[in-house]
Amino acid sequence: MMQNKEDAEDMLQDAFADAFKRMSGFRFESTFGAWLKRIVINRCINELRRKKINLQYFEDMHVFAQKAVEETELIGLSVERVRKAMEILPSGSRMIFSLYLLEGYDHNEISEILDVSVSNSKTQYMRARQRVKEILTQHENEN
Repeated sequence: MMQNKEDAEDMLQDAFADAFKRMSGFRFESTFGAWLKRIVINRCINELRRKKINLQYFEDMHVFAQKAVEETELIGLSVERVRKAMEILPSGSRMIFSLYLLEGYDHNEISEILDVSVSNSKTQYMRARQRVKEILTQHENEN
């Protein structure tokens, strides 16, 4: 989400500090890992907003006129290959793709986290997924 290792490490360290400060607020409604993960993701999103990152979304509907690919087509690919393909995506689409596919959030949660509509989250995910598939296919054809 942060686009570089140093910023990601800073966010993780700050999130751990926040978690220890808020330990009394942990209500055991979820696992500690899930609670901590939420803190880390929220910290990253807040930092991106603080930096006023321009979240860019795909606008070209004709590019994605083909039928959406199934998630099963991504099975068998390494996470690293998918992450490298994700780096090419616009930041907003990359964030939604990451939250949904890699972090396991549903579109309702993503819409709340990013303050976008559920349909926007679903559309951006579908478009990002198609674009990642195209990038991976193009990369395979080049090799």
